[in-house]
Amino acid sequence: MTPEEHAKLSAESLAVIRAMEDALVAGSNSMQDHFSDDFRWIGNYGSGVKNGLAEFRRNWQLPLRAAFTDRDYKTDRFLADGVNVSCFGHIEATHSGTFMGIEATGKRVTIPYMDFWEVRDGKIADNWVSVDLASVLAQLGKDIFDGEGWEAFDRNEKEPPQP
Repeated sequence: MTPEEHAKLSAESLAVIRAMEDALVAGSNSMQDHFSDDFRWIGNYGSGVKNGLAEFRRNWQLPLRAAFTDRDYKTDRFLADGVNVSCFGHIEATHSGTFMGIEATGKRVTIPYMDFWEVRDGKIADNWVSVDLASVLAQLGKDIFDGEGWEAFDRNEKEPPQP
């Protein structure tokens, strides 16, 4: 593949992702336009793995919408390389429903995430996702590290161990 062909493929893949993100921001329920029939959503621990669009909607998209309303999606950066596209961003949202066992608090939270997609035949085939659930839970008053997070080293509250 020539550099020009690679650049064109990268731009086409990025366009697929941007169209899907625009649909998400608009609250679309027609995501089948953007995802392949054998789509996989592979999340970090706590997020799970979703096989197929129906499972993704039932076990991720709709529960997220139920837990967090007034969502504002902010993509900080896109990177595209052929059929692979990634982004770094966050969602600003109101905690309006139960999330990970925490009843609605009404708090405005930031949900940081990274997405890594593979585009095949003009649709998203795979989506590897890392959502910073620990950060979201901390914003809701639950420290899953029980005070042992390494940020304590950064704040000089604890001395980091040395080898």
